[in-house]
Amino acid sequence: MSITYTYSEIKKITNKFKDKLGEGGFGSVYKGKLRSGRFVAVKLLGKSKANGEDFINEVATIGRIHHVNVVQLIGFTVEGLKRALIYEFMPNGSLEKYIFSREGSVPLSNEKMYEISLGVARGIEYLHQGCDVQILHFDIKPHNILLDEKFVPKISDFGLAKLYPTSNNTVPLIAARGTIGYIAPELFYKNIGGVSYKVDVYSYGMLLMEMVGRRKNLNALANHSSQIYFPSWVYDQVSEGKDIEVQEDAMEYGKKRMKRMIIVALWCIQLKPVDRPSMHKVVEMLELDVESLRMPPKSFLTPHQMSEEDDRANHAKLSDPPNDCIDSSYKFGR
Repeated sequence: MSITYTYSEIKKITNKFKDKLGEGGFGSVYKGKLRSGRFVAVKLLGKSKANGEDFINEVATIGRIHHVNVVQLIGFTVEGLKRALIYEFMPNGSLEKYIFSREGSVPLSNEKMYEISLGVARGIEYLHQGCDVQILHFDIKPHNILLDEKFVPKISDFGLAKLYPTSNNTVPLIAARGTIGYIAPELFYKNIGGVSYKVDVYSYGMLLMEMVGRRKNLNALANHSSQIYFPSWVYDQVSEGKDIEVQEDAMEYGKKRMKRMIIVALWCIQLKPVDRPSMHKVVEMLELDVESLRMPPKSFLTPHQMSEEDDRANHAKLSDPPNDCIDSSYKFGR
C-alpha cells in the first residue's frame, strides 16, 4: 500500500527540493532519499488540472498496480493545494534521451532497444488485462518510459489514465487526450471505430517506430522529403526488401530484430482500431521469427493527410486490410 506523507516530510526527503531531476506541464520532479536510505523521485505537482483529477487518477491507478514494467508508487502527499507523488527512483531517466541522442546520453544497442520494447509491451498488456479493471494509459510515449539501473523499462505518469470494467470493448470519452504524435486517430475521427484499449496499442506503435529509427516520427529536417514521416518511409523500404540501417555495425540477427519491430509497429498504427493487434498479440509477435510475420497494408494516415482530409474522405479512402498478420487463424481480439 502507498504511504501518506506530510509536506514537511517531503521537504526533508528532498533536502528542501535541492536536486531537481526534471520539469514538465504537471510540475517538477526532485531526487529524494527516505530514512531507509532508498532513493526516490518526488513529483511535486503544480496547479492540478480538472480539480485534481490528474492527481487522483495517478494515485488511484498506479496504487493498485504491481508489475516489473510499471513504476512503483511509494507514497503521496495531500495538504491543501500541495500535492506530491513519491516513486521509486529510476537512475537512467527516461527512454526519450536514448532515442533522440541527447548530449551526454549513452547510445543503446539494438538488442537493448528490443528488450526495452518487449518490456514496455508487457507492461501495457498487464494494464489492459492483468488487473481486476482495464487501465487505459492514454499517454504512452518515450518521455513516460523510465529506465532503472539495469535499463528495465517502467511505464510512468498515469495522470491521464482511465479505469474501466474489463468487459468494456469501447469506452465513453468526450475529448482527445494524450500527446500529439502518439494520439490514436479514433480520438479525432469518430467514424473509424470506438475508443478502446487500442488507443494505447497505437501509441505503442508510434513509440516502437521511434525506437527503431532513433528519431522523431515526424522530422521536417530529414535529408530527403520521403523520410520526413518515418513510418511511411520505412514501410516502403521494408516492402521493397531493403534493410533499415540504424547502426552500421548491426549483425544479421540484429537487422532481423529491427525488421520484426518495424512490422509490429506498422500493425499497431493501423488506422482502424479493429485492425490493430491487442498488446497480448503484440508480445507474441515480438517474440516470433520475422519470417512468420506478414506486412500489414499501408493503412495509416500521415500528418499531412490528417490535416487535409475530413472524416468522410478518410473513411472512403480506406481499403479493407486483411484480418491477420501471421496466418489465417490469427485474429485481433484480446
